[in-house]
Amino acid sequence: MNRRTALYTGSFDPVTNGHLDVLKSAAGLFDRIIVAIGTHPGKAPLFSVEEKQALIAATTASFAKAAGCKIEAVTFAGLAVDAAREHGAVALLRGLRDGTDLDYEMQMAGMNGTMAPGVQTVFMPASPGVRHITATLVRQIAAMGGNVKPFVPPEVARALKAKFAKAKPK
Repeated sequence: MNRRTALYTGSFDPVTNGHLDVLKSAAGLFDRIIVAIGTHPGKAPLFSVEEKQALIAATTASFAKAAGCKIEAVTFAGLAVDAAREHGAVALLRGLRDGTDLDYEMQMAGMNGTMAPGVQTVFMPASPGVRHITATLVRQIAAMGGNVKPFVPPEVARALKAKFAKAKPK
């Protein structure tokens, strides 16, 4: 069997319904998707790598199984094309919300294509209902005690609530 592997990079802090929309669409196209969580020493994420991996596993398990696609979460700190090569990916998976995303992603695809000609960039357009979702805005809403349930799966909403409940002074 010729396995088709895609690499999907991001911070996933937290994983949102937008991320899951991209993954659901891609699960029908690829045998295996590596969700590559970027780690950067200068950034202080809300969730630890282990928490992100657990949330990704919990929120993708049912649709991955239904599509016959294996989805796994790993970390990477360097170039996406190097991570793609390391994991045997033939494609870099990128979600597109709007024209601004397209302009930026086309530049990245060109650069990545030059560095790794054997790794194609595959764009997945976001469904209309999730185009407005960003992890940054989800974190801000959660930090201010707002309702994030329309933007993230239930597991993530609970994790955000717990995370910010611990942060509140008693």
